[in-house]
Amino acid sequence: MRTEPGFRVRRSAVAKATVLCLLAIAAAGCRQDMHDQPKYTAYERSEFFADQRSARPVVEGTIAQGHLNEDDLLHAGRVGGQPATMFPFAVDEPLMRRGRERYDIFCSPCHGMTGEGDGMVVQRGYRRPPSFHVDRLRQAPPGHLYDVITNGFGAMPDYAAQIPVRDRWAIAAYMRALQLSQNAAGADLPPEAQGRLK
Repeated sequence: MRTEPGFRVRRSAVAKATVLCLLAIAAAGCRQDMHDQPKYTAYERSEFFADQRSARPVVEGTIAQGHLNEDDLLHAGRVGGQPATMFPFAVDEPLMRRGRERYDIFCSPCHGMTGEGDGMVVQRGYRRPPSFHVDRLRQAPPGHLYDVITNGFGAMPDYAAQIPVRDRWAIAAYMRALQLSQNAAGADLPPEAQGRLK
């Protein structure tokens, strides 16, 4: 029995398509989804470790990437274990603008716009913070101001999680400017500005 050449080609194409479909179905059945990974889920018990905890403790001395914080002046506001009497970088106009912006957002609700301790939440009954213009705080080194922003003090909470390191220093610099603005003597002004006071 003779068959047409075109019939053989069609039959061959159907056979190939059938084989490809069967291979695709077989391959799909062998896949491993991500949810089938060999892993522990949170707080899962482990028979492998003696303490039966799957979550292993951090190796002693481990420091998270980006958190080495070797510079004590920058990250702790200290030099030789004492509050720093200087800033870790130059205080310039952009830094002061940033400090004022951050102060207005984070500090003025309690401390007020001038640092007198008369912010809006104080007017609503929150405990009044000390004025920045008392001698004790005017004489405090910048490292102390940075430390209080970082770690809190008294009723003031810490702001380390909300305010990045450089912004904390910018706020400390702006606080110094507030103190100077409220306690400057006429003799502290440049000569051309002194003439405008009269």
